[in-house]
Amino acid sequence: MINAIKNLFGFGVKVNYADLIKQGAIILDVRSKGEFQSGHIKGSVNIPVDTLKNNLSKLKKDKPIITCCASGMRSASAKSILKSNGYNEVYNGGGWRSLQNKIK
Repeated sequence: MINAIKNLFGFGVKVNYADLIKQGAIILDVRSKGEFQSGHIKGSVNIPVDTLKNNLSKLKKDKPIITCCASGMRSASAKSILKSNGYNEVYNGGGWRSLQNKIK
């Protein structure tokens, strides 16, 4: 149970996000449009978590997806939504600023 919670919030197995990006991973920023416009990772896709279920067709299932938000809570929810809709390779990148430092 504890491991499931850790994995949900991105605290489980260490992930090399830079390698995932090199492999073609999509960075999915699930913050609001306004938050995204105030700063984001270059090349990331913005689909707010509250509209994600209605916009799944915009994401390919054959590429890794790294979710991010401001702190990691919404990105954990987004990861769960994606996983429950057949997206197999989904990672919670946590806060976008932290993720940005991890992919440099």
